[in-house]
Amino acid sequence: MIYYFSGTGNSKYVAQRLAEALDDSAVSVSDNPTREIPDGEPVGFVSPTYFWGLPWLLADFVSELHLSGNHYCYVALTCGGSTGDASGMLEKLLGRKLDARFSVKMPDTWTPMFDVSDNEANNALLDAAEPVIDEMIEKIRARECGNFDHLRGMGKVATALVYPFYKRQSTSKFKASDACTGCGLCEKQCPVQAISIEDGKPVWVKEHCLFCLSCLHRCPHFAISYGTKTHKHGQFYNPRVK
Repeated sequence: MIYYFSGTGNSKYVAQRLAEALDDSAVSVSDNPTREIPDGEPVGFVSPTYFWGLPWLLADFVSELHLSGNHYCYVALTCGGSTGDASGMLEKLLGRKLDARFSVKMPDTWTPMFDVSDNEANNALLDAAEPVIDEMIEKIRARECGNFDHLRGMGKVATALVYPFYKRQSTSKFKASDACTGCGLCEKQCPVQAISIEDGKPVWVKEHCLFCLSCLHRCPHFAISYGTKTHKHGQFYNPRVK
């Protein structure tokens, strides 16, 4: 079983590649999948790195998952720069060591800071990720153990400093422009039901959400912004997702 969370398709793509190559199943934790896993079955987690930690939806799911020591257990983290202590957080939630840790560099879709408007640069990153994913597949198939995450950066130190800012993000920075047609796609796709369409426009009805920015990146009219910089930094959803 491969559990994943993905807001803009990067982690979903990795999960799909793994599942197809390893004859496994990839399921999104936002769909509330089963937590019952047959003894001895490999268990994988694929997740984006948020503020050098885990998206809280995945963290909450994992906290209710009980694995025996008979599972080959691994994580594949997607990130724009480094993974921090996201895998360490996962181990604490699981209450056991991971057998293998992996990382894949992808376009960084946190557009309050990073720019994804250059499609050529985005495609170059996606192309460079393919052999990394291929190598990951071979190591998982062979049940290799070890820390193969070469994008850890400062690890625990960085995460302790930066991750609290993730918890303090507010949905008050989300706005919908006059380009919004009220199609309701953002409401349907929000993994934590933080958006409601009222009077034909999206309203963020929760103070906090996942901040996956799926609503922003997948809006067909690019009508949603978060803060003052996202509109000039573009939209991105992994074009290789099936």
